[in-house]
Amino acid sequence: MNIIIVGAGEIGRHLASVLSQETHNISVIEKDATLAVELEQVIDGKVIHGNGASVEDLVEADVGECDLFLSLTSSNTANLMSASMAKSMGVAKVISRVHPGLQREEWLFDFKGHFGIDHLFSSERLTAIELAKYVRNPDSLMVEELARGRIELQQVRIGPNADACGLTLRKLNAPDGIRVAMVSHDGTNSVPNADTVLEAGDVVTIFGEPRKLRDFSGRLQGKLAKQDRLRVVIFGGNEYGFSLAQMLESVHCDVRIFEKDAALCAKIADRLTNTTVIRADATVVADLEEEQVGAADFFIGTSADDEDNVMSCLQAHTLGVKNCLTLIHRADYAAAISASGQHFGIRAAVSPREATRREIQRFITTDRYHVLKSFEGAVLIEIRVGKGSIAAGHMVHEVAWPTGVVLVGQLRGIHADVPGPNEVLLAGDHLYAVVAQTALKAFVKLLEE
Repeated sequence: MNIIIVGAGEIGRHLASVLSQETHNISVIEKDATLAVELEQVIDGKVIHGNGASVEDLVEADVGECDLFLSLTSSNTANLMSASMAKSMGVAKVISRVHPGLQREEWLFDFKGHFGIDHLFSSERLTAIELAKYVRNPDSLMVEELARGRIELQQVRIGPNADACGLTLRKLNAPDGIRVAMVSHDGTNSVPNADTVLEAGDVVTIFGEPRKLRDFSGRLQGKLAKQDRLRVVIFGGNEYGFSLAQMLESVHCDVRIFEKDAALCAKIADRLTNTTVIRADATVVADLEEEQVGAADFFIGTSADDEDNVMSCLQAHTLGVKNCLTLIHRADYAAAISASGQHFGIRAAVSPREATRREIQRFITTDRYHVLKSFEGAVLIEIRVGKGSIAAGHMVHEVAWPTGVVLVGQLRGIHADVPGPNEVLLAGDHLYAVVAQTALKAFVKLLEE
């Protein structure tokens, strides 16, 4: 693919390096002369010292031949402007990085529609999501989110004492807005139908609104007793820590943030509803002991300093915390810690660079749909309902969907939900579906222009 990247900072540089090694044609626009020179020496691609919102520089980067445009600077204004210009200049897929504060306002304003941008993301929020998965659903085998976080995917194992054992999906009576989209039995995956029987040990992939999923996943696992609230300590009140606290404070967690900057403490304390903000230094053992951190269920390092994050996790583990998670900016270091960190108390390490790469990787395709997740024999895809398509203007139950398709999400503007049988599909809607490979071609045909 022909890919243009605006911004050679931490995120842009990592993406440019990885993608240039995958035989893509890469052009990078960077306004800082020093960064531009440094990047030119390490990637196989064109590097332009210029402005991503300059028509002249966009033309020099061959915007007319561009398949994918990535605006990755640290400025909302620069990213939205350059991405919107690229879209108007004919680029098919345009993606913009934004500050997490702007992304939190998407439910109030359709930034994507207004600027003509295909996808918005914040690296801070992606990182927080990755960290939150370990806390929100510690017993789930997999947790992902889609449709701007309003729909969640979980994989859970059917417990031997679960009331779901021996039931068909028809008799399971899953709550409205919940879909069982994949069943793995004895290692074999299948997209289920209403007559599929669930058995103990099966791994099921379920979708739905996050709060509904918690109770349903517990039912499938046979865990119906009321669970104690998890005690979570976050080191760092920056955007990573703040975004993580926002995600956790409403999902059965008691959250505390340790932040040594007094002004930042006051700022985030005003913006968080159910989080305790403590002015303290989590790198100091005495401060951790004074706040009885050893009694916490999770300790998560999200400060700007990787070394401080790792060392504070080690100290927390020594004090008795069983689950420690850390943010590590360098992707290779994060992978190494995730692979061996459990030996010294760190359950996982998450890299913003790698979280961003995975997010963008799904758009690197010439297909008119995006593959969000691949399973054995099936894929989770996002696809737009085409104007004049067979499905447009019809209710879900009126469309002759091929066998092996489960619709798990519908995004219209800023609104997202799991579509029911009477939901009308409109041109421009984004559908999320788990589709068997054998049904993929027929499914896409129903939604093509």
